[in-house]
Amino acid sequence: MALTQNNLSPLWSKRWPAPAKLNLMLRIVGRREDGYHLLQTVFQFVEWCDWIRFYPAEEGQVHLRKPTPGVLEADDITIKAANLLKRQTGCKQGVVIDLEKNLPMGGGLGGGSSDAATTLLVLNKLWDLQLTRSELLQLGLSLGADVPVFVNGQAAWAEGVGEKLENLILPEPWFVIIKPDCHINTGEIFSAPDLTRNSKSIKIADFMAGQRQNDCLEAVKCRYSLVRDALEALSGFSEARLTGTGACVFAQFDTKDAALNAYQALKENWQVFLSKGINESSLHTTLYADS
Repeated sequence: MALTQNNLSPLWSKRWPAPAKLNLMLRIVGRREDGYHLLQTVFQFVEWCDWIRFYPAEEGQVHLRKPTPGVLEADDITIKAANLLKRQTGCKQGVVIDLEKNLPMGGGLGGGSSDAATTLLVLNKLWDLQLTRSELLQLGLSLGADVPVFVNGQAAWAEGVGEKLENLILPEPWFVIIKPDCHINTGEIFSAPDLTRNSKSIKIADFMAGQRQNDCLEAVKCRYSLVRDALEALSGFSEARLTGTGACVFAQFDTKDAALNAYQALKENWQVFLSKGINESSLHTTLYADS
């Protein structure tokens, strides 16, 4: 049961963003002995996001205000993140998590990872745990390879399994994002025999000069015709690319008007979204503005 809000920080019950990310490039440059792929990728955030509210709870309980359809509460990554913080710090406090899910699951937008990062960062503040950013990054990595970039909160060049981050300052274009009506199994793509796993490593300057391939693209296209169709539809307006292993595809535009034109043309036949690229996560903008 949630406690009353009397004498509590106004940050309790505040609506916190958990923004989506796009992989602007993804190269697979090797494989570790444990089977994890070694990557080079570039992350940028967009304004489109999930929203999360946190309410204090009695007796150290951690639970959801309402379950996410198709996901057991114990398996929800926000619950895992909150319980991980409690185990790591010995915190006895509890929380009710109210998740407003807008980002599609299985879309390659990092929605679950972003939800986990928002939970780690906000509860670290609300529970006054005083863990450092580095400590939260390590906790995030134990929850998933994409969680650290959301904890870090800056557009970044990433290597390793995605945890070695170097902040970047990128143009902040408008993006049109199509979510095909299919769910990509990431494990299926990373285990595909035809997946490229030996791309040559490049440098940040090479990416900036235009090397923006996604090594998962061909394996996804040959298995998911809806992704292939979405890429074709979007490419009529700008270069269409796959984020992560998909299913979402995206194209960038220099102006909002150009992006809106593509959005309006596509929305009758596709689930399509228009969002601004941002280099600083909206969570960080909000969280540290309140510091």
